Amino acid sequence: MYDYLRDPAAIYEKSFAIIAAEADFSGMDEATQTVATRIIHACGMPEILADLDISEGFTDKAAKALASGAPILSDCEMVTHGIIRRFLTNGNDVICTLNSKAVPEMARDIGTTRSAAAIELWQEHLDGAVAVFGNAPTALFHLLEMLAITEARPVAIIGLPVGFVGAAESKAALADSSMGVPYLTLHGRRGGSAMAAATVNGLAGIAKDLR
Repeated sequence: MYDYLRDPAAIYEKSFAIIAAEADFSGMDEATQTVATRIIHACGMPEILADLDISEGFTDKAAKALASGAPILSDCEMVTHGIIRRFLTNGNDVICTLNSKAVPEMARDIGTTRSAAAIELWQEHLDGAVAVFGNAPTALFHLLEMLAITEARPVAIIGLPVGFVGAAESKAALADSSMGVPYLTLHGRRGGSAMAAATVNGLAGIAKDLR
């Protein structure tokens, strides 16, 4: 009944060709452009490049960490389900602590959200990990607070929380106070799990070629 493209490979090829034609990747190296393309593909908005903030060394360090088997710490289950496991070729653990039984009580004791309290459970995995935020601004804020009092450091932070309350502010705080950790963020309200998972998938694709 409808005339539309059905071949998966052709759909991908055409999608990436449209992105290449419509997006301005000026100043980006090839690897970072690959990651940015994945993010645009996840949201359908080439115009996000104006607000995409990728710190120096982020792509290289994050991809090398994934290639060496670094764990991926996620603030929500939606991000973990969006990560394409076949791209992770060195047994990387994908960890989300949000649904741990200890989290609700921790949140009450600390006086914060479950998403933020769950980041406390990252501590044993944090050093050398890739930290990914696709949902909760409070979780990103809490990680930054933890980094201010601990020597453990993730290799990179993907900070893409979304929403109307705290999202823009948490991402601005990441850019201002990343404690020297390379980061990727999208300033403003936009973000979300699809973009966060797409960032990991883009990095994992690069990592495959590094092994």
